[in-house]
Amino acid sequence: MKHVILSILCACGAVFSAAQESDSIHHLNNVVVTGTRTPKLLKDAPIQTRLITAEDIEKVDANNVVDLMQQELAGVEFSYAMNQQMHLNFSGFGGQSILFLVDGERLAGETLDDIDFSRLNMANIERIEIVKGAASALYGSNAGGGVINLITKEGTKPWALNWTMHGDRRHLREDFLWSTKGKKFRNTLNVSVLLNDSYHLNNASNPATQVVSTVYGDSCWSWKDQLTYTPNDQLKFIGRLGFFRHEVTRTADAPDVYRDFSSGLRMLWELSKQDHLDLSYAFDQYDKGTHYGITNRSFRQYSNSQNTVRGVYNHSFKRGDILTVGADYMYDYLMNKNLEGETCDQNVYDAFAQYDWLANPKWEVVGAVRYDYFSEGKNSRLTPKLSARYQPISNLNLRFGYGMGFRAPSLKERYYDFDMAGIWIVNGNPDLKAEVSHNFNVSADYTEGHYNITASAYYNHVENKLTTGIPHYAQVESKQLYLDYTNLDHYSVYGGDVTLQTRWDNGLSARLSYAYTNERIPHDKDGNTVNSQYIPARHHSLTARMDWDKQFTRRYGLRLSLNGRFLSSVKHEAYVNYYDISEGTQTVRYPAYTLWKLSAVQRFGTAFTWTLALDNLLDYRPRYYYFNSPMTEGITVMSTLSLDVETLFKKRK
Repeated sequence: MKHVILSILCACGAVFSAAQESDSIHHLNNVVVTGTRTPKLLKDAPIQTRLITAEDIEKVDANNVVDLMQQELAGVEFSYAMNQQMHLNFSGFGGQSILFLVDGERLAGETLDDIDFSRLNMANIERIEIVKGAASALYGSNAGGGVINLITKEGTKPWALNWTMHGDRRHLREDFLWSTKGKKFRNTLNVSVLLNDSYHLNNASNPATQVVSTVYGDSCWSWKDQLTYTPNDQLKFIGRLGFFRHEVTRTADAPDVYRDFSSGLRMLWELSKQDHLDLSYAFDQYDKGTHYGITNRSFRQYSNSQNTVRGVYNHSFKRGDILTVGADYMYDYLMNKNLEGETCDQNVYDAFAQYDWLANPKWEVVGAVRYDYFSEGKNSRLTPKLSARYQPISNLNLRFGYGMGFRAPSLKERYYDFDMAGIWIVNGNPDLKAEVSHNFNVSADYTEGHYNITASAYYNHVENKLTTGIPHYAQVESKQLYLDYTNLDHYSVYGGDVTLQTRWDNGLSARLSYAYTNERIPHDKDGNTVNSQYIPARHHSLTARMDWDKQFTRRYGLRLSLNGRFLSSVKHEAYVNYYDISEGTQTVRYPAYTLWKLSAVQRFGTAFTWTLALDNLLDYRPRYYYFNSPMTEGITVMSTLSLDVETLFKKRK
């Protein structure tokens, strides 16, 4: 494995040294991001923001958002949890503390503490903004470890129709994207269908691992429509409506069904050149249930709906300072057959303010504070954030920051009562306190000609971490185990990352990212080690990508891409027997692995694109399959066809 890493580094170094100096790489930063709720160029953002662009998405050619993030972001790993739901570990933080947004709006519902990642539609993403570190001062609960905001596409042509089909031996995805743009109206409609086959994995018997023998097939289909009305230059209205359905066939006659209904209305009003008002309403409802084929009826066991009203006001001063104030109200309703009383709800109120101060041409300081109140438990939280950007020379940015993050106990964590596969009873705890994190971070990015390097370091200290505690018996003679939600003692994670990227006039581009993460083993209030069902973050991870793009003629172009990732081994304390914890624990070592993908994108004219890829290029197969191993069966051939229909229509005219 070391030889593989060394060869990657040497190859990238050779390419870097062979490149000729030319104009600049600044265009990589000339894109607007909204991590501070005020639009800024990426290079001028006062907080470190990682961007996955539409070009990156096209080059990776991933089957879903999970694959895209793992290939683009070092320090990210997705693994299977119970019922083969996906669990995220992002630099030591789980999905509970990473806030996912779509166009700035929260997603309702969860599956084993994470959102349902299958809801995130690949075909309609324009870019993804990743804000690392605590961001609760602007985004509230669940943003202790960062914010990931998916920005969807908007129509830019009078009309456009794109059809894409992506598939391999196990998966097939088909997407339709239709957009129109008039003088005052703009509409974008996306329809997506995803089919995955069931398959079996041959696994050696290993009692120390959670053995996976079958990967269940599923089907997803979704649609989303967004209509924009601009009556004049100062006013814009945006309405949206969407539906999602995910069916997992674990039992032929009674598949599990996951559904989501979403809608929203937003008004953007330019009161003056210095004053802007943003008002919005958002609704999201996520359901889980079972569909019985014999009676052709579905029964819901779970439903979470959120109604959110928001107002944000921005004022720009003459010298460039920006004041942002806002407030939110959310009504949160949960129905779950495993809750005491089956239903519960809460009201959430918040208000926030941010001031962006341009002290001089070299210094920019941003301070923010937010107050949140939760009616359930009468919890309140005041969270501050302070960030600074120093630019000693035009092509160097230094950033420093402190942010407080928090996660309020969810309704599930307060009132759950669930028999988990006969292993133990999971109990809620109405006396839970909010989890609070303190994030300290520094970063620097330097650009010279074709080259850009970004480096960062962080330290997170978490108090009252919310999780399940140590399994216990209700009585000495009892054989039934109970697992209670609880607040842990202090927990910390620290690390850093380095990214090198370059682009030249000859069509070559490359990016190499390395991340280091180190977690402190969590303990409960009595000092006992808590064994999480999820493995800790891997200490070392690396992602790499190299591309060559050339347009040979007006009708034919080719792009070759090689991208891959490496994750180091990790040790985890696991129970020898989850049904009898008296047998104690043992240390399980999950091995390192590396996956690589080679793809060729051929462009025929301006309408048709065909991508042919070899995934798992090195034919990696785990010695044994477990929840945290890649479910790969060897080299996989992937193909993607994309057709821009409107381009053909224009040619005929």
